[in-house]
Amino acid sequence: MQSLPMDRESLAVLAEYGLGEARLSGCHLRRYEAGEAMVRQDEAMDALLFVRSGRAKVCINARNGRHLIICYYISDGVLGDVELLTEAQAMDTVTALSQVDCVAVPMERNREVLLGCLPFVLRMGQEVSGKLKYSSHAHTVSALYTSEERLCSYLLMAERDGIVREYLTEVAQSVGISYRHVFRILGELCREGILERTESGFRIRDRERLRQRSCEAE
Repeated sequence: MQSLPMDRESLAVLAEYGLGEARLSGCHLRRYEAGEAMVRQDEAMDALLFVRSGRAKVCINARNGRHLIICYYISDGVLGDVELLTEAQAMDTVTALSQVDCVAVPMERNREVLLGCLPFVLRMGQEVSGKLKYSSHAHTVSALYTSEERLCSYLLMAERDGIVREYLTEVAQSVGISYRHVFRILGELCREGILERTESGFRIRDRERLRQRSCEAE
């Protein structure tokens, strides 16, 4: 992780949340590289992170080592809003999937200013509601849909420029099925011409047919 000075674009991000005129201190830009942990579950967060650009994966880890994908942040959103409001440790693990730039606002020294800014608090309420919706949907998908439907939905969510580059062991954990079963389903999708295996991963050849096989088909 790199710490960089604030620039005009970073100030604009804060302004979107009603913090343009707030007397914040210690703000800076953080740059994470692909594969780097931005937040770790059950660890204290030192700063509120406003995602400026990039893509990150959000997971909740279970005690048995398995995990569940909740959502993706694509160049926007805030990490640490629930932790700021509840003063709790991080509820999930966030890993950068690409280079991710975030505006970091130290929590403790700015807590009073942040919670005293009504536009910011209202925006946080909206974003927390959205995360609750995503979380409920993820648990519903895990309980009610077939392995193939869950995997196809995951592929649509994980692709970047039409290619899924994640390790199959991690995909299996995220979807909640065995590695062998993931491999079998991917093989079937390749035989049907929906996917194509490449050196860098799996290319989506027929997005519409993949969507029809996913949880989003309804």
